[in-house]
Amino acid sequence: MRALDDALRAAHQRAQGPEIARLYAKAAQNYEGDLTRASFYLTHAYVFALEAGMPEAKDYHAQLKSWGKEQ
Repeated sequence: MRALDDALRAAHQRAQGPEIARLYAKAAQNYEGDLTRASFYLTHAYVFALEAGMPEAKDYHAQLKSWGKEQ
């Protein structure tokens, strides 16, 4: 997870939205057994994907909904 954290920091410093979204989605996958943590990361992935106009935003949103994270 350390390498992923470092990659996220670097992507944030470069302001690379699509890369940030993909890295947050990858982090969410690392916590699939813990929906609280996975949802935290996937929500960030979703927000950055929306901002970047990425088609993956639909997939991230669908996953969050399937976890019951949309009210």
